[in-house]
Amino acid sequence: MKTFHDISTFETNEKTFVTIGTFDGVHFGHKEIISKLVEDAKRAGKKSVLLTFFPHPRMVLQKDTNIALINTIEERATLLKKTGLDYLIIHPFNIAFSKLTAFDFVRDLLVKQLNISKLIIGYDHHFGKNREGNIEQLTEYSQQFNFSVQEIPAQDIDNVSVSSTKIRKALASGNLKTANKYLGYHFMLSGKVVNGKKLGGKIGFPTANIEVIETYKLIPKTGVYVVKSTINEEAIYGMMNIGNRPTVSGKHQTIEVHFFDFNSDLYHQYLTIELIYFLRDEKKFDTLELLISQLQEDEKIARTHLKGLL
Repeated sequence: MKTFHDISTFETNEKTFVTIGTFDGVHFGHKEIISKLVEDAKRAGKKSVLLTFFPHPRMVLQKDTNIALINTIEERATLLKKTGLDYLIIHPFNIAFSKLTAFDFVRDLLVKQLNISKLIIGYDHHFGKNREGNIEQLTEYSQQFNFSVQEIPAQDIDNVSVSSTKIRKALASGNLKTANKYLGYHFMLSGKVVNGKKLGGKIGFPTANIEVIETYKLIPKTGVYVVKSTINEEAIYGMMNIGNRPTVSGKHQTIEVHFFDFNSDLYHQYLTIELIYFLRDEKKFDTLELLISQLQEDEKIARTHLKGLL
């Protein structure tokens, strides 16, 4: 997969099959669309193109500082790379771009820039200025500009519609099992290992403190999780606490990972942490001894859950 960070830098003489959207989460519903795109393009001898946008339109149009996305743009690109796409275009979303009419969007971007032959989109897709474009307009424009349109119906898992909104709500409530089921992979947090208070080492549970710099990234419910990371091409498991560390009078939220049977210095490394299982809510303990006892129990439960992997 080749990635472009502005649609103006993409040039091709070949006809393309295209899909469009934010694709936050790259979940099962998204994969249904992308799989259809890739398969149809290969069958027709065309190139597959996914056009997405960054920042998220709500961050630009609504100045929504509280928006919480499932993926950082880097995580999204990594996930999309695994789908078999030929091209990924991450186009900057700004006020000027938002003013493109649906007609101009189709003519200038899809037809002139992407040389489109077929557009495959998800159910109830809208585009263009004020989201005025819909499937009816797309069908009309496709006849005018000689390309085809296919709409993929809403995808269900166990009769529950999969959506990024449902996944975000599941993560916020600690329902990691449902979130991971809908995603089709483990939800992840990515960040640099930074210096902490080093209290974990003093009580027998040294931790890597993960700094997630993307303010728009969704941080799941506070609590303790069973996790996995790939370090030096090896799968390393452990447990992670997201929270304010009330037992030691913490003042702000931290993300701390204790890796099992692992000793290497991780400072300043960039890690991706996969969340496998939600163990328990964060709790304030009256003494450090009680905290240590709980952490020992957490590790025992985590190792049991990971039996066969460690």
